[in-house]
Parts: sequence; structure tokens; C-alpha cells
Amino acid sequence: MQLIIAEKPKQAEKLAVPYPSVKRDGYIEIKPCERFPAGAKLAYAVGHLCELQEPAHYDAKWKRWNYDHLPIIPERFDYRLSRGKSKAFQVIKKLLNERTTTSIIIASDAEREGEAIVRLILRLANNAKPIQRLWISSLTPQAVDHGFANLLDGKETENLFHEAMSRACADWLIGMNASRAYTTLLKKKGIADVFSLGRVQTPTLSLIVEREKQIETFRPETFFEVEADFARYKGKYINAKKQTKITDRELAENIVARTKGTAVVATIDKTEQVEKPPFWFSLSLLQTEASRRFGLGAKETLDIAQKLYIRGWISYPRTDSSFVSKDEASQFPVILKRLLKQPEYTELTDIVTQNITNNKRYVNSAKVSDHYAIIPTEEAGAVAKLSGRDAQVYDLIVRRFLAAFAPDARSEKTEIITEREQDRFITKGSRSLELGFKQVLKIEAKELDLPAVEIGQQMPIKSAKLLEKQTEPPKRYTEGTLILGMKTAGKVLENELQAIMKEIEGLGTEATRAGIIDGLKRRDYIQVKKKEIHPTAKGRILIEAVSGSILASPEMTAKWESRLDQIGKGEASAAQFVELAKKLSQHLVEDAKTRVEQLDVDPSQVPAKRARGATNRPVGICPVCQAELLDRGKFYGCSAYQKNNCGFTLPKTILGARLTQTELKKVLANEKTKPLEMKKNGRTFRAMLYLEQNQLKFEFVKGES
Repeated sequence: MQLIIAEKPKQAEKLAVPYPSVKRDGYIEIKPCERFPAGAKLAYAVGHLCELQEPAHYDAKWKRWNYDHLPIIPERFDYRLSRGKSKAFQVIKKLLNERTTTSIIIASDAEREGEAIVRLILRLANNAKPIQRLWISSLTPQAVDHGFANLLDGKETENLFHEAMSRACADWLIGMNASRAYTTLLKKKGIADVFSLGRVQTPTLSLIVEREKQIETFRPETFFEVEADFARYKGKYINAKKQTKITDRELAENIVARTKGTAVVATIDKTEQVEKPPFWFSLSLLQTEASRRFGLGAKETLDIAQKLYIRGWISYPRTDSSFVSKDEASQFPVILKRLLKQPEYTELTDIVTQNITNNKRYVNSAKVSDHYAIIPTEEAGAVAKLSGRDAQVYDLIVRRFLAAFAPDARSEKTEIITEREQDRFITKGSRSLELGFKQVLKIEAKELDLPAVEIGQQMPIKSAKLLEKQTEPPKRYTEGTLILGMKTAGKVLENELQAIMKEIEGLGTEATRAGIIDGLKRRDYIQVKKKEIHPTAKGRILIEAVSGSILASPEMTAKWESRLDQIGKGEASAAQFVELAKKLSQHLVEDAKTRVEQLDVDPSQVPAKRARGATNRPVGICPVCQAELLDRGKFYGCSAYQKNNCGFTLPKTILGARLTQTELKKVLANEKTKPLEMKKNGRTFRAMLYLEQNQLKFEFVKGES
């Protein structure tokens, strides 16, 4: 019998739909059927069941944030069960060890994180049974059954696990060391706040701060344009290079003064412009468009797309591709038929008639890696069943898909050059010839009709005026434009095709970028005001401290992403990558000291955050260094922590018992507390607390043990 392991309960339910099954406690039993003659058991994780151990697991001294104890570089990396995830793990382990279980099918999301979630569980459970891999991009019954009929050998996707582990270990090393280094060093500068740094989040924050600096240092330049009114149309003065911008006010005024009398139509150019439907959505393009259209945050868009995927209505959303393969293209007639039956899209039936099965703009297997573009599936439900943001995002995906089956949009562009002696004026117009795909996307054509004129026709000049304008600063990022900025490591895109190319080296992955932006918000590094992203004082101080270092370099982080991608393809060594991360961590710790020492910072810009319940009032004398012991909220701590690194602390709660200030005074006076009621492993007992060599000890009350 095979044991199938899914990533989440709802995913497991979808995987069981094509087969006769019954729910059990913590798993689903698939009855014997054509696909599973011996039946199968379908267990599930609840996301990440395993996580990297904390620093104190490797060395007790690493529990405290102390610069002198850095860098934190374990010889090996250990994992543990995440808090509250034991039940799911025990169910999987029990099923795994049953004698009837002959092999394992990894059925988590078909990408590196999904691979890691299940393989870590198997590693922690000491699995030795053969592994196969379900690799699908849709949760429709047809896709699920096709996937189980064409399982991959587990070794084919093992490199993705190595990539995920390399990423996790490198991020752990850099995050732990850089965060502790800058937090402890900035504390000595008077900033009592925690600074979180990361391999991807810090260069992303750097993009935001640098853009803000560009805006602040921007000095607007005044320029001029001359507009002539020829009664039937207006035109703007152009120079020999057909530019309308004039930097010399006197020249502009002279042009206005001499633009009188009559002009003549010199040239009329009419050109037909063809505009193709847009590419289908990758996750980053979907997030960008949802932000532009609806003001949605990147994470909110991803969460909605994930819900639609679990329903089986759209393909896997965490994709970096805007293309599909021939196999997916074979389902187009079914999908179209299903969508065009919906009242919202019926009116498009006569428009979406193009056959794109062999159109490489959309169907290109060479540009599909792990997953294809985000498109509706053959199970696509009715948009009327959704509401609010969910309906908006789903409609966006559906219409983008349908647009590819509509004709190109055609328009006629007209350019008139009107001359008056040595001066030339340009007038531009546009007329829609065929809306095409724009009808599907509900894009209104920009019409600017011009009157019918002939070359050589005299045009009386009604008036001329001077237009004074100013250059504008760069625009702040929105969440949508930041997603694209991360994808291109801050480089400016020249065309739409660049935005969909996987080969561009960027910050993070399609799956992680939304989480990075969300993390910057939670850590108070950025604020979103009227859709625009503003860095906070805390965020600016951090980037000022790391400016010029590897940590702030989008280009360097992008190269790391490229190397991680190579590990996933089996083209680079995971061990070498982690060793590189260890060396970089050592360098970052040393570099941080030099940078913070040279930093001139105003501590008042970042108000200290008081721990919940903390009064910071003296409650006694520290037995180690004789400084004041302060109430820090959840614990009592030495006030000389920053001055001389004294790390003496006492918890306020020990095994459920409260160490009140009355009992604390006894402990500090080398006395024993009164008997306190405690609990451990479900057993209640009483014990007294006292200090021995500045360590808190227990003395059980007589009869307790």
C-alpha cells in the first residue's frame, strides 16, 4: 500500500476526489480502485512541520544576543518539529512505519518548498522506503488522476530539496548573524530596537530607500513648450529632432511672438498600429496588475490566487512562467466552452475565436519549467459564486486568458506637421480600427480624431501660447511595481517580454516576494500610504548602516538566486553554497562593527519599544555586577546589559509558578522562596527557588520529587 503525503488538509481532500475514499483521524483512506488496486492512505502536513533549530541548540552562549559571541556558525544544521505540529507528524510517522506501507508518494505543491516540507518530515521520521513524486499544476480531478498515472521517481526532484535546504541554511546564517550584529551594535548607539536583516529583505528595502533618496534630492527643472491653435486643431513646436521640449525661455517667447498669420500643412503620415494581446499571468505579473487595478497588496493577491487554486479553478499560482506546453493547450476547447457559458463572458463568444494552439506567444514548452502560466482550468467555476476581491482577481485571470483568443487590436495613428516659415508644429491623432482583445479586457480605446486636411492646405493661426512645465521626480514604488523591481533586481525594463523572462536575475522567487514585502511592513521598515511605499526612519537608518555592503546589493543577491536555481537543476553544489554563506556571515559580522562605528545617527528617530508589561523600574540589585535589576516585562534583567554585557536575568514565570517581586527579593537576598506550585508533563508539584552561583535552583518540598 502507498502512503501519499500532501502539504495541507484541503489539498489532500482535492487529491482524494477522483477516488472512493473515507476520512479517518488525521488522514484519508483511499479504497482499492483502478488507480490504487491495494488502496492507499493520504496523510497531510499543515504547512511546515519542521524548522531549523535555534542557535542555543548548538551552543548555550548563543541564546543571548551578544556581539562578542558572533558569528553563529554551526558545524551542521539540525531540524525540529514546529511548535503545535506534533499531532500531524505523529500520524504521518505511524502510517509510514506500518508494515503494509510499501512506498511513499510526495504530493505537496510541485516546487522547492513543497519538496522540502515533505522530505524533512521523512528525514525526521527516518524513512527508508522508496519515494515517488506527484507533479501537477492543477487540482482538477483530471489533472490529479493524470498525475498519479505518471508519477516521477523521487530522485528526479531531489535536487529541489537540496536547493530549498541551501536557501534555508544560507538565509538562517545571514539572518541570525547580521540581525544580531546590527541590533547589538546599534543599541550601543542608543537605538533600543530589534533590526532584522536578510539576504533578500535587506536589498529589497535598499531599493525602496534609494528611490526615496532620489525623490528627496530631485531638483525640478523648468522647461517650455509652444502650442499653436490652428482653429481646426492644435500643434506643438518641434525642433530638428522632433522634440517639443525647450529649455531657453527667451527662445520659446520668440517662437510665440512670431507664430502669427497663416501656416501650411507640410506632411500627413498615417500608419496602422497592431497591438497583440498581453501575455498570460505569472505570479509577479498578476500581483503587479492587481495592485495597479485594485490596489491589492502582493500577499493578498497571492492568498486569493492560492484559494482559487485549491478550489481547482486556476492552475498553480506560484509560477514564474507566462506560457503553457502543448499538453495544457489540448484543454483549451474545454476551458473556453466552460467559461463562455457563464453570463459574465457569454457576450465574448463571437470575439474569442482565434486558434492559438500553435501560437508560440502562448504555447511554448521551452519556456515552461516547473509550472505553466496562471490560467483557468477545465473545472473553472462561475465568477458569480465569488465576491469582493476574490471575484476581482478571478475575473482578471479569466479575461487575461480569454484575451489571447481574441484578434489583435488595430488603430490608425496620424501625424500632421504644420509649418510656419522656419518653425514646425506637430499634431498627433489616433483612431481605433478594431478593438479586438481590448473588448475582452474592457480597455477603452484612446480616440483623438483629427479633421480631414490636405498637404499644402493653408491654416490660419488663431493663437499661440507658452506652456511652462517642470520635470517630475521618480515615482515611489507601489507593491505591484516593487514586485517587478524585485524580479529585475531594480533594473528598468525596456519591454513587456523582459518582464516575463525567467532568465532575469532577481530578488527572491515568485513564491517568496510577497512574504518579503509583508515582512518589511511587520518589522516597521516601510509604510504604505495611498498605495505608495514609504520607508520609515527605522528602515532608513538600517540601510544607511549597510549602504555599500553586500547586504544592500540587489545585484549580489540576484546572483545568489541564480546559483540556487543551478542547485535545483543539479548544476551546482549545495555544500559549496552553504560554505560560501558561512564565510559571508563571518565577513558581515566584522564589517558591521566598522560600519556602525562610523555611523552618525539620531537615536530619537526610532523610539524604544517597551516590552508588554515592562515598567523598567528597579526591583533589586544584580548579584553578578551589582547594577540595578529592572522589570523587563516577561523577565527581570540587569540594567548593565548594554554597558558591560551583563546578561543576568530571572524569569517571571517558572513552570507555571509566578516569581513575584516579594519572592524575588528573597532570592536576591540568598534566601529561599515560599513553596510554589508548579506543573511539568501534566504533574503538579511544589518547590522552593533559590540562587546558587547566580543560577536559579529548585528545592522540592518534602514529599515532592
